[in-house]
Amino acid sequence: MARSAKPRKPEESSSSSESVGRFSYQGLDRVMHEKARLGILASLAANDHGVLFNDLRQLCSLTDGNLSRHLRVLSEAGLVEIWKGSTGSRPQTMYRLTSEGRQRFADYITVLEKVVADAQPQAKPETDQPRFAGGWSPT
Repeated sequence: MARSAKPRKPEESSSSSESVGRFSYQGLDRVMHEKARLGILASLAANDHGVLFNDLRQLCSLTDGNLSRHLRVLSEAGLVEIWKGSTGSRPQTMYRLTSEGRQRFADYITVLEKVVADAQPQAKPETDQPRFAGGWSPT
């Protein structure tokens, strides 16, 4: 009986070039491009002084576990820093963008703006539209 290959964990199977992912636009970072992480980064970018875990959970509409996992990924990528403190006897955790995270997020937004600009219909005459060779036609 042949043994099947043991499934690898994502971190075991991805090289640095694979973990970045393939997109049509250079600069679309897989770490930031996931919907929940993009929401977390946007929330943190709007709050320079940081956001408490519970507030971030509400802003992003995520469960505790889901938010924790995404924050761990962002922290490991150097985008988010974690601050521990307390209010009275209650421990609290606050998250902020690192300076690198803020710059990378700004660069990422610039790429997204290019994607949106390129996707906008241009008011060009029909003759300026690209033509396809070899019998291609719209359906």
